[in-house]
This record gives sequence, C-alpha cells and structure tokens, in this order.
Amino acid sequence: MQPPSNRQSDIELANLRRQHQLILNSVVEGIYGLDLQGNVTFVNPAAASIIGWEMKALIGKSMHAVLHHSHSDGTHYPREKCPIYAAFQDGTVRKVDDEVFWRKDGTSFPVEYISTPMHDETGQLVGSVVTFRDISQRKLNESILQRANEELEQRVQERTSELIKANEQLKELNQARSRFVSMVCHEFRNPLNNIAFSVSSLKRYERQLSNLQKIEYLSDVEINIERMTQMTDDLLVIGKIETEKIEIEPKNLDLVKFCQELVAEFQETHLNHQIQFHSDRQQLEIEIDYRLLRSILINILANSVRYSQKDRLIQFNLSLSSDYIILSIEDRGMGISPQDLHNIFEPFYRGKNVSNIPGTGLGLNIVKRFSNLLGSKIDIISQVNQGTKVNIQIPH
Repeated sequence: MQPPSNRQSDIELANLRRQHQLILNSVVEGIYGLDLQGNVTFVNPAAASIIGWEMKALIGKSMHAVLHHSHSDGTHYPREKCPIYAAFQDGTVRKVDDEVFWRKDGTSFPVEYISTPMHDETGQLVGSVVTFRDISQRKLNESILQRANEELEQRVQERTSELIKANEQLKELNQARSRFVSMVCHEFRNPLNNIAFSVSSLKRYERQLSNLQKIEYLSDVEINIERMTQMTDDLLVIGKIETEKIEIEPKNLDLVKFCQELVAEFQETHLNHQIQFHSDRQQLEIEIDYRLLRSILINILANSVRYSQKDRLIQFNLSLSSDYIILSIEDRGMGISPQDLHNIFEPFYRGKNVSNIPGTGLGLNIVKRFSNLLGSKIDIISQVNQGTKVNIQIPH
C-alpha cells in the first residue's frame, strides 16, 4: 500500500498531465514535439487537423518527411538545412514565417512556426517543441494590401505627373498670354503714336499747313483708326474662339456659286487686281458653316491683294479629290521666306519683307483657327519674289 504522500503526488501529477492535455487540445495553433531523431513524440488535435492527418498516425513519424519535405516551389528541402531541427542541435530558438508546410493531400500552405529546444530535468537537450499556424489569410491580406499600395502609388505617380503637366501647361499659357498682351500693346501703340503725331502737327502748325497737308494728316489719322478697328475686331474673334463662344452652324450651299459670288463681291472693292475663279464642275452641294468659310477666303484673298502688284493675276481654283474639296488661292506677289513660313500662323506675326505694308498679323491666325473648327486642313507653299499658294482641304 502506497504512503498517503505518494498517492497525493500521483494525483497531482495526473491532474497536471490532464491540465496540460486540455491546454494542448484547446489551442488553435498546431503543436507537436520531436525527439533528437526528429520523430514525433506528441501532437495536438489542431496540428493534426491543419495538415489532414490522424493524431495516432503521426506518432513516431519523421515530421520533416510529413510536412516539411519540400519548398514552396516543390523542390526538395534537405533535413539538415531545416531550422526546426537546427533548434535541438544547437539549442537555439528558431522563428520562421516565410516557408510552407504540406498537407496529407499534397497541398501546401504558408506557415509561421517557432521551434523551441526541449530539455530534461538534468538540462540535457532531448528534442524540441514546434508551434505553428496557417497564415494563408494573413498572406492574402498582405498581398491585397501590397497590391492596393502599389495601385495607390501608381495613381499618385500618375496624378503627380498630371499635375506637373498641368502646371507646365498653365505656365506656358500664362507666358503665352503675357506675350499676347505685350504684342497687343505694341501693335496698338504704333497707330496711336501715328494718330498722336498727326493731331499734334495739326494743332501746332495749323496756320502754316495748307488745306491739302491738313487733309493728308487727317487721312493718316483715319487709316490708323481703321487699322485699330480691324485689330479690335480680329481680337474679338480670337477671344470668341478661345472661349468656345463660336457655334458651328452648317448649312447646305452650292460651293461653286458661293465662290463665284464671293469673288465678284471682293472684286468690286479691289478694282486694281484681277481675280480669276475656276472650278472643275459647275455645281457642288456641301454642308458647311458659310460664315467661317467666307472669313477664311476673304482673309486669304485680302492677303493676296495686299502683297501683290496691281497688274498681277490672282488665281482661285476649286477641285475635288476622292477625300477632299480643295480650294486654292495663288498669287504672284512678294512671297514668304522659309523662316517666316514656320511661324506664319502665330498671332501678330508678319514676314520680315512686309514691314512697310499695313496689316495686323492676325488674319492668318484666324484663318487657321476657323479651318480647325471646320475640320479642314490648310497649308501654304511660298517662295520669296515668286508668290504664294494657299491650299484649303475640306473633307467631304
């Protein structure tokens, strides 16, 4: 018969073992023990369930061969390189979260595990305890978060790029507006100075000037006022285009008849120049905003007259290709240099060889803008002292 003290110790030991077993059975992490050969000495239900094995079937087996035999890519994982076994070889705790364990059905899952060396009462190393958990959901969340961060970073970069581009465009726009205002001030200053000079001369020399001289001064004032009025009208047109206040109103018209009437009307006020119109057909019905087309043609004809001698013929031709209606106006005037041709559509830009001929430098800018509104193309072919040909291609 055991002494009472021994029976009490046995009862306490049994209670302690039962308590430990309850703890092992209740935790959600997988826990198993290994001896120095790497064979399983105990395993909790969670560990067996996670890897799809029966608890009894695992006892005595090499756990490395059961669940840690291969890397995530399927390549062989040598036992001697396994951190779990290194723990009971050198007595150091190993924590890993970038490997996989394998289930009985051949599938794998990302795992986080800790291999802790296990010692007996004498301090001798007798194996290790491994605690692990399936971190598939955590890895998925990390992947989603990483992808979201990458997408956010990409959007930030794109938005930053857009803002930088918009800022550069704004700077260019401000610079263009500043140049435009400077050009407007400059172009208005010249006629204003001329007017001021004429008025001052009339006041100062009223008694000394003859009637003819007074009329010449007044004519000069009138010419400069007309020039300023034309610039004002042109600037208003440009302003309407930029603020999109010009609405396209296409209407059906006979283009041949329209051009004939336009030439006849223009010829009445320019009797010293001959304009010859030719069409390869007698009638051509199209749908177009005739106001914009009229302004384009009037501006080009006016330039041909302005920069040509009085006896030179101006040819205005209408022809039809497979894709375009082609309107061409050709003169035998002073022409445009290659350097000036590059900038000819810029506002207030005038060729170096036309400084003594009145003009605002806005006509071709308006022509280009109106052509864009109509969806047409415009190109200019020119040689100095040979003449200029303007081609307008209207899609049909």
